[in-house]
Amino acid sequence: MIFDLWHKTKYSYENGASFCHNLTTLKPKNFPGQKLLDYKLEITPTPTDVSERLDFFGNTVTRFSIQQNHKELIVIARSKVDRDYSLQIDVTEFEKGKKVTIKEALSHLKETNSEIINVRQFILSSPLISNISQEITNYATVSFKPDRSLYEATFELMQRIFTDFNFVPGFTNIATPLNEVMREKKGVCQDFAQIAIACVRSMGLPARYVSGYIETLPPEGKEKLIGTDASHAWFSVYIPTYGWVDFDPTNNQIPKNQHIVVAHGRDYYDVPPLKGVIYSVGKNTMQVSVDLRPAKPNIEQMQSQSQQQ
Repeated sequence: MIFDLWHKTKYSYENGASFCHNLTTLKPKNFPGQKLLDYKLEITPTPTDVSERLDFFGNTVTRFSIQQNHKELIVIARSKVDRDYSLQIDVTEFEKGKKVTIKEALSHLKETNSEIINVRQFILSSPLISNISQEITNYATVSFKPDRSLYEATFELMQRIFTDFNFVPGFTNIATPLNEVMREKKGVCQDFAQIAIACVRSMGLPARYVSGYIETLPPEGKEKLIGTDASHAWFSVYIPTYGWVDFDPTNNQIPKNQHIVVAHGRDYYDVPPLKGVIYSVGKNTMQVSVDLRPAKPNIEQMQSQSQQQ
């Protein structure tokens, strides 16, 4: 499946901004099963300078600054992504990985090869996932038993979060403590991903945050509206001898072709779509619109292929 992805962020400044410096994490990743075919970042007003680099976690980050007075800032990321989950996994190895127990996983994590050393950083506290409460640990313990398959335990955790937590937009923000989310059982996809990560880490196991998008389908008989989608988040657990496996607790499913991966990090703090600093006074507002849908066939390309045949 080939998708067209459009992500627009608009900042409006009541009294204008004289300067801004920003970082964006909007460019989808390339890996087996996901191929970035095209990407374009449009910034208005035109930045004074722009640069692109890979961050510590292998995500593409674009840095830009605007050194002129402006009333609004508009950032539009356009991507074309080819997604094929069948290329992402080796079925035979995946079935073996599903059998690795939590006890075996913890033993493997004591090894000192470069891969395991890199993975172990995802067991440590991170900016938004620290001081994990006993309540979170107790919640995790229900699923994570030493002789149980790590995959099965994580799958059950995903199902429990989907069942026990309510999706309530606006209840939380980036400053809401994770322990409060756990206590109230309310939040959005970013919160659910971070609750799951906290649970896994409380067991001494590595888990990482995944930012991206998910294709949403309109009700039967209704046309999909442009800009009604949103950025999405889920989490990954590392299974020794196999690798990282994704889980989406918001939708209670293993992410496949409808999920587009943009970045990996320790938590949301590492991979927000856009962050920065501005020089401004007065009220500022932000609007975000996202659209993800199957790409329309390229008529010229199809005609060319037909003529060649």
